[in-house]
Amino acid sequence: MPENRRALPLSLPLSLPLSYGQNFLTSRGYIRKLIGYTDISPQDTVLEIGPGKGHITKELLPKCGRLIAVEADKKLFARLSKELEHEKKLDLHQGDFMRFPLPKEEYKVFANIPFGLTTAIIRRLVDSKNPPKAWLIVELGAARRFSQSEKSLTALSLRPYYRVRIAAKIDRGQFHPRPRVDAALLEIIPREKPDLPRNEREAWQRFLHQALKGGCGLRNLLTKRQIAAALRQAGSYAQVSNREADSNLRYVQWLCLFRYWRNLRG
Repeated sequence: MPENRRALPLSLPLSLPLSYGQNFLTSRGYIRKLIGYTDISPQDTVLEIGPGKGHITKELLPKCGRLIAVEADKKLFARLSKELEHEKKLDLHQGDFMRFPLPKEEYKVFANIPFGLTTAIIRRLVDSKNPPKAWLIVELGAARRFSQSEKSLTALSLRPYYRVRIAAKIDRGQFHPRPRVDAALLEIIPREKPDLPRNEREAWQRFLHQALKGGCGLRNLLTKRQIAAALRQAGSYAQVSNREADSNLRYVQWLCLFRYWRNLRG
């Protein structure tokens, strides 16, 4: 096996069911259009998760300087390894992406990921020590959960550290096999200057988890008077229900509530 066509150690789980949320884009023109929403350049190292039959892989290779691709399916790996054996830019691996060592150098991600693994894959990327710029093809509903920060715990937890948006909507008819729902190209970009220090990420997530619980979530963290004081300091007072946290509070208000709560705790 060529040096840049290798399997991961056999102790790792080497395959996921091909049908586990895996739907392929086949139109070369449409794939090029999606890549056009990125800033991938010939100077970049790019990671592709689940190259499958190589449709995206073949369009990424002319755009980047180096392409690392991780494929779980043994048959697809063997087929792609043979088909692209002369591609010097391609570093192809077989194995489970969730246990694949991420690049230590600066890199970007472009991938059509299994829909069933969306949350796990995004969490792995954003929780890493060297988070990349990422463009991921996911279900449209999942893309909205990650990007609509005023309504989603998942999106709110990311927003101080990442800019997340839907770069493009993708009709389900573009895929084979055709999924039941439409998809989207989700863009996740690390902020150069985060709104909160990275060492406060866990505290921010705990705060949101408690505040967005049903019942009196936020009121278990701050009194009604403290909530009003925090929001006045933000210059935008908003009444919060006595029964539950207001999930429609704007992001800046959530930041102010968190900072007030953090300061109270010392």
